Amino acid sequence: MNKVVPAVSQQLIEDQHLAGMFFNGEWSMGAGSTPAIDPATGMTLGRVALVGPDYVSQSAAQARAAQRGWAALAPEARAAVFLKALEIGTANGDEIVEWLVRESGSAKAKAAFELKVTLKAIQLASAMPLQSQGILLPSQPGRISLARRRPIGVVGIISPFNFPLYLAMRAVAPALAVGNAVLLKPDPRTAICGGLVIGRLFELAGLPKGVLHIVPGGSEAGETLCTDPNIGMIQFTGSTGAGRMVGQNASRNLKKVSLELGGKNSIIILDDADMDLALRNTAWGVYLHQGQICMSAGRVLVHEKIAPAFIAKLAEKAAALPVGNPADEGVAIGPLINQRQLDHVAKVVADSIAAGAKLETGGTSDKLFYAPTVLSGVTAEMPAFNEEIFGPVAVVTTFRDDDEAVKLANQTDYGLSAAIVSSNLTRAMAIGDQLNTGLLHINDQTVNDDVVNPFGGVGASGNGTSIGGPANWEEFTEWQWVTIKGEAPAYPF
Repeated sequence: MNKVVPAVSQQLIEDQHLAGMFFNGEWSMGAGSTPAIDPATGMTLGRVALVGPDYVSQSAAQARAAQRGWAALAPEARAAVFLKALEIGTANGDEIVEWLVRESGSAKAKAAFELKVTLKAIQLASAMPLQSQGILLPSQPGRISLARRRPIGVVGIISPFNFPLYLAMRAVAPALAVGNAVLLKPDPRTAICGGLVIGRLFELAGLPKGVLHIVPGGSEAGETLCTDPNIGMIQFTGSTGAGRMVGQNASRNLKKVSLELGGKNSIIILDDADMDLALRNTAWGVYLHQGQICMSAGRVLVHEKIAPAFIAKLAEKAAALPVGNPADEGVAIGPLINQRQLDHVAKVVADSIAAGAKLETGGTSDKLFYAPTVLSGVTAEMPAFNEEIFGPVAVVTTFRDDDEAVKLANQTDYGLSAAIVSSNLTRAMAIGDQLNTGLLHINDQTVNDDVVNPFGGVGASGNGTSIGGPANWEEFTEWQWVTIKGEAPAYPF
């Protein structure tokens, strides 16, 4: 089986892989390059192309030219490309997982899960070309009136570093499946596992030339995606600050925009919760992938009756989590993505302690490894309560009753995910109904995505759009109303 990282230049990287960019169906090193770094070891894995505005504009023009032919293919032919990509991705799963571990700092279990949901996204996309693409509308006798879904044309996708493979593929696969061409700009820090792997899968699966372009680059490349007239839509996943700029630039150019942004998500532990299950759910929601997930439990709201015991046990659990190179067996906590992110985490923790929070465990770092941390006594005025930390920090705040839990959870501009752990479903649902959030999980934690579900946030977590499952047709197509008459009517003038 061919390797999923392509041989495309003369610059060898370790274990004989080569990297570049997927440009109009061919592999190139582009105008410049950046090193791919293993955050756990600091080792340079190779070099990845960085493209500028000119490359993006060329790709957009080529994608627009290729899109009509792709959309005109028989549905079975389009579906076959995804089924082949699914086969290739499954066969090369171990290599893909290895790249996720080495380039993104993912623990092996997290990387394996990411591969699983990525393959599921491809599988679901394979069915879309054969699904209904519109509806028949009521109309007057002698006229057929219908609304049909049509591809937008070219979709620009800007994806993040934290779940680089899945958060790109969940948009790339359905956008292609309904007949669009795609330009994917992965985060340069994870451009291999979040970009080049995707280009390689579809190349080997037989996707026609020019339909998919992988264009790693910086802010100028992203801005060009938002302004180029050949691109009709932008799907962005990333920070709220960057999303605001993307939304402004794309909307100014009258493009359709989908923004999946950050979160300050609460897991609410009621006093009737099973202590062990509540601790397991909290630890997973807080510490999975070092807390570098938009859905991470950024606030742990605990009923004051059980708070002392809960905090002590959570600190004990956090201190016992194995930290180290995620390539090693048994490691639960790997490195943060870079020094800038570690500095941000350390500053939020230090500022919150200075404001009166208590450090129960953690709060230290070694290189890019930040120790699993628990802060207790956090109040609504502290930085840890309000800022998205994107690090392995449990922020514990207590509440007196259900009304205060709702108030604390809603005290944020974000609205992505929330979770409630309780033995009383009626009580938990009553609380859930009052939360301003796009995702709600009863007796679970905040980090959830089944691929088949609409996924989206409100407020500062997004612009009200959703991606995934039934939402993909709404997201990556536009409506066209069509009427058909046997002959033209004789209007009065």
